[in-house]
Amino acid sequence: MQAIVVRQHGAPEVLQLETLPDPVAGSGEIRVRVAAIGVNPYDTYMRAGGYANAPDCPYIPGADAAGVIDQIGPGVTGLSVGERVYVGGTAAGKSHGAYASLVVCRPTQVHALPAHLTFAQGAAIHVPYATAWRALFGRAQLKAGETVFVHGGSGAVGLATIQIARAAGHTVVATASTPEGTALAQQAGAAHVFNHRTPGYLDQVAAALPGGPSVIVEMLANVNLDHDLTLLARHGRIVVVGNRGRIEIDPRKIMGKEAGVYGMALWNLSEDELAGIHGQLAAGLAGGALSPVVNVELPLAEAPRAHALIMEPGARGKIVLAP
Repeated sequence: MQAIVVRQHGAPEVLQLETLPDPVAGSGEIRVRVAAIGVNPYDTYMRAGGYANAPDCPYIPGADAAGVIDQIGPGVTGLSVGERVYVGGTAAGKSHGAYASLVVCRPTQVHALPAHLTFAQGAAIHVPYATAWRALFGRAQLKAGETVFVHGGSGAVGLATIQIARAAGHTVVATASTPEGTALAQQAGAAHVFNHRTPGYLDQVAAALPGGPSVIVEMLANVNLDHDLTLLARHGRIVVVGNRGRIEIDPRKIMGKEAGVYGMALWNLSEDELAGIHGQLAAGLAGGALSPVVNVELPLAEAPRAHALIMEPGARGKIVLAP
């Protein structure tokens, strides 16, 4: 099989395309012939070194993929060769092993891919949609009638968050940094989308959500967290999904509003918990309320370029690799 291998931490150039022996599905495992692979920001942090959940080198990056089951090991029931599936983690680990033309998974790590979704869309489901669901309902405990502000709504996780919150009947306001990103967030269901590069945009958010948002899903906490605390409604909750550095905040803003600030990392969940989240997502994916957005598709050999692109500002949906 072909795979991207990281043999030492470093810049995107350490991502090397190699030919490796084909893996075999062992007892309690299945093998997927991969058609598309999702690229996530955490892939770049892991590759660079120092990421809390990083495996030892050498390793194959990535947790998200989609394809067709082509081998079933002993003891596996309920799955068939030829089924279209999307992948959330591999037998190698919850956070790596997917940048390859063949991946071996446990049954809890594969999920049915609806016929109307492409493989590229399937590769855009696991991390973005599971993260969004966990942020809204697992951490923020979003309740009926509450409002949501997605601070960075045009990337894969932001769009998933908008779609999930809207599907559950909530009013959503979001930001983006480009006209294209603004359009995507609007198409996903945001009632208002503001450009977070425009001075005074937080005043626009406040005007759109009088009293402040009940829940803020934050994609860049090292820039925005203190502003979020100013904007947040009394008894509101902020969930930090993305962060790239340190920030100084005023804790009195948390005290005065009796607010909550929550962190989340998908890797803290067990495979069974993740499978439960995907069960919650299944109806929305099948019915079309949840529809992954793919922005760029590249050959697997161009993984270094994909890692450079995903760190650039102005995110617009998912970056996908094709073996």
